[in-house]
Amino acid sequence: MNVRRLISTTALAGATALGLVTLSACSGTSSAGGGKGGGKLDVVVSFYPMQYLAEQIGGDHVEVTTLTKPGVEPHDLELKLRQASDLRQADYVLYLKGVQPAVDEAIAQSGVEHIVDAATLTTMENHGTEVGHDHGHEGEGHEGEEHEGEEHGAGADAGADPHVWLDPVKYAEVAQGVGDSLAKADPAHAADYRKNTGTLVGKLKALDAKFDAGLKNSTTRTFITTHSAFGYLAERYGLDQHGIAGIDPESEPSPARIKELQSVAKQEKVSTVFFETLATDRTARTLAKDTGLRTDVLDPLEGITDRSKGDDYLSVMESNLAALQKALGAK
Repeated sequence: MNVRRLISTTALAGATALGLVTLSACSGTSSAGGGKGGGKLDVVVSFYPMQYLAEQIGGDHVEVTTLTKPGVEPHDLELKLRQASDLRQADYVLYLKGVQPAVDEAIAQSGVEHIVDAATLTTMENHGTEVGHDHGHEGEGHEGEEHEGEEHGAGADAGADPHVWLDPVKYAEVAQGVGDSLAKADPAHAADYRKNTGTLVGKLKALDAKFDAGLKNSTTRTFITTHSAFGYLAERYGLDQHGIAGIDPESEPSPARIKELQSVAKQEKVSTVFFETLATDRTARTLAKDTGLRTDVLDPLEGITDRSKGDDYLSVMESNLAALQKALGAK
């Protein structure tokens, strides 16, 4: 068990029991916003992919607070009492169930009226055993079910891959659901939310077209990366992901797994081992050195920092495309 997550969850439960965190009266009034939003809809989001959606769709009508600060690995987030207080005073909460257990627990206890789980806005899948995806985690989880996208949905099934934002098509589906839910939470600005949603969806469709064209012809379809975040992207564009670690970047690969990846690299003409900006690159660099491969960054976009190859979702995804094209020998 992750001790940091246990401490975080225990602290939040204690705060609730002592009454240190109280529910703001404004959390039940969704049309005008309130609290620290200064008349805007007070939106709290779990981490960067949700922040980007809220800011792009909400525009000038929302005040967005993210629970995961830049540079923090989202899976390890420990919520402070002030963050729990901000959460309970929100008009609208947007998160992705299954990424951050401490956040999931806090949101379940928050009592906020408008809670949206992005996992209910698209079809969640398991990428542990299917052909065309990572093959290093057989037997983990089960396939997710399709949801209608209503608020307070059940979220992703246990074991489902949560990294839907790395597939522009699925991310656009989530964006559409977020736009609809913001319009419901703040009907006075519904027209603007729908307009902004349309603009964002158009940008995501253009990004999808770039990936489709850019990866259509390549020397190899196989890539190796630090953790198995790119299953949806691999499925969308016909690639084969092999993760050193599992869906959770904290998991450590076995010696047998490293040996398997060395064999894959040789057989599939892999040129590059990818690492990422927020997780350790030690194992990736060791594997690359042992197999004579290059290293490069493939960013799972769980947060934007000064090390990111871009300053927002679209620019980092375009950098990811360029890195994949180079590594796969795309023509």
